Formats: sequence, C-alpha cells, structure tokens
Amino acid sequence: MNLPEVKTLLLKPDGGILYVTLNRPESRNALNQAMVGELNAVFDAVAQAPTGEVRAVVLRGAGGHFCAGADLKEMMAGGLKPAQPGEPDPIVVFNRGFGAMLRKVTNLPCVVVAVCEGAVLAGGFGFACVSDVALAHADAKFGVPETTRGLPPAQIAPFIVERIGLTQARRLCLTGAQFNGLRARELGIVHDTFADEDELQAKLGETLKQVLNCAPVANAVTKAIVLNVARQDMDFVLDDAARKFAACVRGPEAPEGISAFMQKRAPSWARN
Repeated sequence: MNLPEVKTLLLKPDGGILYVTLNRPESRNALNQAMVGELNAVFDAVAQAPTGEVRAVVLRGAGGHFCAGADLKEMMAGGLKPAQPGEPDPIVVFNRGFGAMLRKVTNLPCVVVAVCEGAVLAGGFGFACVSDVALAHADAKFGVPETTRGLPPAQIAPFIVERIGLTQARRLCLTGAQFNGLRARELGIVHDTFADEDELQAKLGETLKQVLNCAPVANAVTKAIVLNVARQDMDFVLDDAARKFAACVRGPEAPEGISAFMQKRAPSWARN
C-alpha cells in the first residue's frame, strides 16, 4: 500500500494495523481543508489496498483530544472563499466532502477503531459514529454543538441516526447537549470506556487481537452484509449474503479456517 505524504496526520503501519493520528493539537485536531484532503487520500489508499493488507485502522487524536469538529476559524477567516458566479460554492463543497469522507470510512473493508478522548465534538462525533469499534475515555467530552453556533450538523446527523436511532439523535442534535464517555457508552455511541492510557492499551490490544484472529476477506464480506441491513430490502440483503457466503466457501479462507478448527490449531491469518 502506498500511503500519501501528509502534514496534518501521523501514520504508522504496524503488522496489518494502520494507526492514523489527527495531528493538529493546537486546535484540538479541528478539521481544516488540508486535513480532510489528507484523510481522504489515506482512506482511499486503504480501500484500494489488497484485502488483508490493512486489517484495522486505529483513528486517534494527538495531544489528548480526538477531534473538535470543523475548523471554524479557517472558515470565517476566508480559508473558504465566497462562491463565484458559475462555480460551486466552496462551503458546500467542503461540507459535502466531509459527509463523503464519513461514508468512505463506513465502507472501508477493514475494521475501524476510534479512540475517543478529550474533545469528541461535531465532526469528531461523526467519526465515532462511523467506527466499527469505539473506545472512549470516561471523561471525554461528547457533543453535537453545531446548533449552539448557528449551524446545522448537516453531514453528521444522518450517521448519528444510524448509530443510536432517531429519538436520541433528535435530542442530541437539537439541544447541543454535551456528556462524558460513560454516557456515550450508555447511548451506544461507544462500546467501552477506559480510565487511563494503560487501560486503553490493554483494551485496544485485546480488540486488535480479536480482529487479527478473524479472516480478512470474511471480515470484509461480513461488514458489507451488516451495512446493507436497513439500507436495502431484506430479501435483497439475504440473497446477496447467500452469494457472498458461497464465494467464501469456494475461496481460500473457509477451507483453511475449517481445517484449523478441526485440527485444533490457529488459522494462517491469526496473529498472536
């Protein structure tokens, strides 16, 4: 996999795991145009890599914060120029681009793990909602504060609905309420919490070990099936799933996995 050159991110490939760290700590890792562009390039590289080369992406923020959302200072300072006659509105393009990036993360064929700490606001909240596994510091600050700033959570709201349902999404989006990681776990935004770095590393390590024990193609296929639920007619989902199942049976992973189970050994893809 050819990773792009980046300035606002830190990238660390390690044994099938790609660690992606948002690296604008001076702004609590707020998303500016440069960071969104670099994230898109990284996610494109992951999506285009051979299945199994990247088994998981771990998304985290530098400096004790995950992500405080869009860089409003850049937007208001003219980082996004006014719309010109006959040209696309740059604010529309920037905002829609973030939604496209969230969909890209959702559909990655590998497991996406979000490590949520400090500010997990607006766009950062959106990243948490499109992760496959989310771990949060108990005292992390979650929220959708856009409406308190005169803005709608335009690209984030649909993913919040998918994550926690319409009723809770309406309350969070229409009140701008903020809450900690423990409450985020109760709402189903994150799956587990941690109190310190040692506990995080233990839980993250266990999660990644579980991921690496799963066959990469089977995981990619399973993720695609799960994501089709509620987006497609159920008969279509089940018919498509049956075809995917047959392809896996005839592929290299199922014979290896079944043989390993019968022989009481680890399959070839497992990493201890």
